Amino acid sequence: MNTQSAQKTLLSDKDLASRWSVHRITPWEWARQGRIPKPVKISSRCTRWRVAEIEAWEAKQEVAQ
Repeated sequence: MNTQSAQKTLLSDKDLASRWSVHRITPWEWARQGRIPKPVKISSRCTRWRVAEIEAWEAKQEVAQ
């Protein structure tokens, strides 16, 4: 997978914070609590969330409301 393609399928904590209008630490807390999908470790210093998992989780939240 090339870098450009990875950017389209993976989100950083900054991306999620911006997407949900929350602080950057919030996605980490929610993942730790099991409230959102767990991130995947890309390398020793890089962890990201899969867009597909986040979008599926968001869709479930909308249905539940």
